[in-house]
Amino acid sequence: MSERQVVLDTETTGIDPKSGHRIIEIGCVELIDRQLTGNHYHQYINPDRAIEAEAQAIHGISAQMLKDEPFFKDIAVEFVNFINGAELIIHNAPFDVGHINAEFERLPGSIGLQTADITHICSILDTLKMARRKHPGQRNSLDALCKRYGIDNSQRTLHGALLDSEILAEVYLAMTGGQMELSFDMGSNQKANADASSEFTRPNKAFKVIEAQASELQAHQDMLTKLESISGVRLWV
Repeated sequence: MSERQVVLDTETTGIDPKSGHRIIEIGCVELIDRQLTGNHYHQYINPDRAIEAEAQAIHGISAQMLKDEPFFKDIAVEFVNFINGAELIIHNAPFDVGHINAEFERLPGSIGLQTADITHICSILDTLKMARRKHPGQRNSLDALCKRYGIDNSQRTLHGALLDSEILAEVYLAMTGGQMELSFDMGSNQKANADASSEFTRPNKAFKVIEAQASELQAHQDMLTKLESISGVRLWV
């Protein structure tokens, strides 16, 4: 059965949802069997309240920009349908989960949502906790991880939920061994075994190919001829 993961990020009006702060942007990208599918969910949301200056300095989104966007109650069902049953990959998950659950609790009963706790419909993987275990005593912000793993985040001058979720997907794949690609055909059981045992991953950047010089090729051929004459057996072609 395919493994479905959704990399998720939010932007908000402020830090603490218990103080009434709201979600203003949700960005999600889908992974199936560690492959980016191109399927995503992105939505700006009218918070119906002011945005703190400190938060706006981070994401650059003003209340005026959101005045014609839908309220959370208007997009809740579509959002839940997208994430339902997936493993959510989130950097500093308690922040986003706390805000999402606070939004769920505010929903009117007419929405028909069966739970006010996102963990009842999704499992959660916190990449910040993962990074702290993997790199103890080091900076583990998303920007720091991009630098550590050689991931281009040059477009990230401000935080944005969809861009951050796309970058986090690359960081997650790099932290957990890369994105598997098997280009040859094999049966499903063989492929499953290869997926489980293979340690080869796709690099973030292409390797530089250095061609052998003619003298090196001739030296290699001379060595093969010498070994064949000694052993009397040809083990190569």
